[in-house]
Amino acid sequence: MAPTTPFTAFRIENDDAGYRSGLAQLKIEDLNPGQVLIRAHWSSVNYKDALAGTGKGKILRRFPLVGGIDVAGTVVASTDPDWREGDAVLATGCGLSETRDGGYSQYVRLESRAVIAQPAGLTPREAMMLGTAGFTAALALLRMQDNRQTPDLGPLAVTGASGGVGALALSIFSRAGYTVHAISGKPDQTDFLHAIGATEVLPREALSDTAPLQSARFGGGLDNAGGDMLASLLAQTVPYGSVVSAGLAASPTLGMTVMPFILRGVSLLGVSSANAPRGLREEVWSRLGSDWKPRQLDRICTAEVGLDGLPAVFERMLAGGSLGRTVVRID
Repeated sequence: MAPTTPFTAFRIENDDAGYRSGLAQLKIEDLNPGQVLIRAHWSSVNYKDALAGTGKGKILRRFPLVGGIDVAGTVVASTDPDWREGDAVLATGCGLSETRDGGYSQYVRLESRAVIAQPAGLTPREAMMLGTAGFTAALALLRMQDNRQTPDLGPLAVTGASGGVGALALSIFSRAGYTVHAISGKPDQTDFLHAIGATEVLPREALSDTAPLQSARFGGGLDNAGGDMLASLLAQTVPYGSVVSAGLAASPTLGMTVMPFILRGVSLLGVSSANAPRGLREEVWSRLGSDWKPRQLDRICTAEVGLDGLPAVFERMLAGGSLGRTVVRID
């Protein structure tokens, strides 16, 4: 049943008073229209959330909006017969905290196309330990496997391995039977990276060579950095291996030759978690709730906060001080 009294949300505004974000009291009519009303229980913090919440990245396309690109909760009202009161559901991307109100709210109203049934193998909290980060990592693996990637081609490299996408990729890839090499600039996190799935932990310098074609050492990989690191990873990938680009933490540009593509048949694949088709989202979440579910979720989830703890998490993440995943408890 829809609430008749105000509820708490983390709202982002940008007007004559400047860019700001914080807790606000809203009513249901303040939320964007949609067919499904959800009582939210959990969300998570992604790099995109930190950029949106601080204004350090141009994420929101309209104001004001509730932040949070992920949410898991229970349906309390629906005009779509596919969803009924009491259904456990989740949503990631699909315009949340970009063009419509997101998941940092006790109540979230969504278009039915954005809603996914909670996978049987995941609790709502576990689903948000994964969130967009885990969805992105699993989508990357699905893209590679659709392109004939197999463990026999060699180890998969993961850049930005201590971050949310990277840490979950280590665990998901290893669970799927791949040898995984973590590329990280945080040597103090070596033990953590080994514990969540990395067979080897390599420094960033492993991808510092700018030669257009290098000794092939990786079967493929997932890159969260962009720029020279992605170019070097492609130059070190074996014939017919696949590399997925999922981030631009270092640079949005890619300066390289086509030699890895035409001399080794290397593939550069992209993933866009925010606008993945519904059928693809359902397939990925089904895998995450079953054979690709990370065994080390509790270790990868390094923090839990309430809505009032979000600003501190945002600042720490943007300063490079985050590790693994942070879940958001929505009381």
